[in-house]
Amino acid sequence: MGIFVPSRRTTHRRFSYEPRHYDPKRDERIRHRIRSGSRHRRRRSGSAAFLIILLALSAFVYLQLT
Repeated sequence: MGIFVPSRRTTHRRFSYEPRHYDPKRDERIRHRIRSGSRHRRRRSGSAAFLIILLALSAFVYLQLT
C-alpha cells in the first residue's frame, strides 16, 4: 500500500542561471542587423521581377522585328 501515498510527490529541480558574459548592447546590435537585412532582401526580389519583365519585353520586341 506504500505505492499510492499522495504525500511523496516528486518536484522538478529548480536552478537560477545567470549568464557570465551577457552584453545587452551586443544583443541589440544583432537584432538591428537582422531587421535591416530583411529589408535588403525585399529590394532584391523587386529587382529580379524588373529583370524578368525587361527580358520578356526585349524578347517581344526582338520577335516583332524578325
